[in-house]
Amino acid sequence: MIRIIIAEDLQEIREGLVQVLTRQDDFVVVAAFSNGQEAMPGIIESQPDIVIMDINMPGISGIDCIRQIRDECPDTQFMIFTIYENDEKIVDALAAGASGYLLKKTPPEKMIEAIIELHHGGSPMSSQIARKVIGFFKQAKPEDNIQLTKKENEILLLLSKGFLYKEIAGKLSITMGTVTQHIHHIYEKLHVANRTEAINKVFGRK
Repeated sequence: MIRIIIAEDLQEIREGLVQVLTRQDDFVVVAAFSNGQEAMPGIIESQPDIVIMDINMPGISGIDCIRQIRDECPDTQFMIFTIYENDEKIVDALAAGASGYLLKKTPPEKMIEAIIELHHGGSPMSSQIARKVIGFFKQAKPEDNIQLTKKENEILLLLSKGFLYKEIAGKLSITMGTVTQHIHHIYEKLHVANRTEAINKVFGRK
């Protein structure tokens, strides 16, 4: 089971997320909070697998929430769920410790896929966000000392464009398990922990 906490100040969105997620047999919504002050102690106490975190909440932002509690929740993955697409928010969220970044216009089925991907070690992002992330780095060929296979380079390129594991599997006509295995090897070779770090390592400024 994937244990989830939601932090979202808008009641309609918060309740909608609870309804969508509780329909999934493998998901358990542990709690849903309307502000960061209530969410932080609840997250620390419950130690959920995943926190879905809005950015703009009364009192304390979702980004500051993550920054303050991430060290006390080492096994929790944080997913930003927001309307904000501006570069500064994206950078701040990832720097604070978020491993995923979805826009609120994300369809429910994509949200579910993203949660599963995040739980399996991925870093799901809305395609618009992934394009902005890769835009932070100059387009450059991989560093000479990083020996990725042709398939691994193909997968990393698709990751940089925001594709989910399931979509990559379809595009390359391989199984999701094979995609996961390739990505694990990529992270090992690059000595990184997530998609953002891998993209930065291969395409980033030297």
